[in-house]
Amino acid sequence: MKKLMISVVAAALVLTMAGCGSKDSGGTKVKFATDAAYAPMEYMDKDKVAGFDIDFLAEVMKEAGLAYSVTNTGWDTMLTSVQQGKEYQAGISSVSITDERKQTYDYTAPYFESTNMILVKEGSPIKSALDLKDKKVAVQISTTADTLMTKIMGGDNKSLKRMDNNTLALMELESNGVDAVVADIAIIREYVKNNPNKKFVSIADAKNFESEYYGILLPKGSDLKAKLDPAIKKVIENGKYATVYKKWFGQEPDTKKLLDQK
Repeated sequence: MKKLMISVVAAALVLTMAGCGSKDSGGTKVKFATDAAYAPMEYMDKDKVAGFDIDFLAEVMKEAGLAYSVTNTGWDTMLTSVQQGKEYQAGISSVSITDERKQTYDYTAPYFESTNMILVKEGSPIKSALDLKDKKVAVQISTTADTLMTKIMGGDNKSLKRMDNNTLALMELESNGVDAVVADIAIIREYVKNNPNKKFVSIADAKNFESEYYGILLPKGSDLKAKLDPAIKKVIENGKYATVYKKWFGQEPDTKKLLDQK
């Protein structure tokens, strides 16, 4: 559910290695880029990238028999670099599979179901996405949340505050600068879990916020897809995916629904 449009501004590189496959990969290391600012999916834990995506990737690369590294490049640099396919051959960073992106990139098979969610303060009259039309709402700029709320509120609506990241959007809600935040379900749930005393309420709206699916981002024509797709399927089917999912989210994933996606 991250940014839909590629900015030409590159973020500073912060290098960190996430691990390597245990099997021989013929001496070739696949270099992944990520934007480690999206806990619990990917974030910096001291000098290492951690999160659901990183643990999932470790299982996939082990299954595929490929050595790899993960570098925290920032969002814009990841998109640009993966498109070029030279310095980085893939990107994993909660990247939603969209028709727009498919014109520029290839994707692996889907590996995560997501949707947007509303966060409000306790006692708020807001119950659904349509209730946000005349409210002040914060979103991360150029995300699917931004796209959805632009459709509901209008592109020129000054009450729709487009922030550089979700942290700033959440801070805006805390300081009463907005009535609600719309963001990825994993982000909202993690925030509520980590701030039990702040009296926030999360609201799901399946009618107005449809499911989206994350995939590993690849350059057009990449031969990695043929190697990663079977490994992703195997990890989902053999229970390792569920183990990683439960570690980060405390519940069983709907693997059947995930495997049914094309």
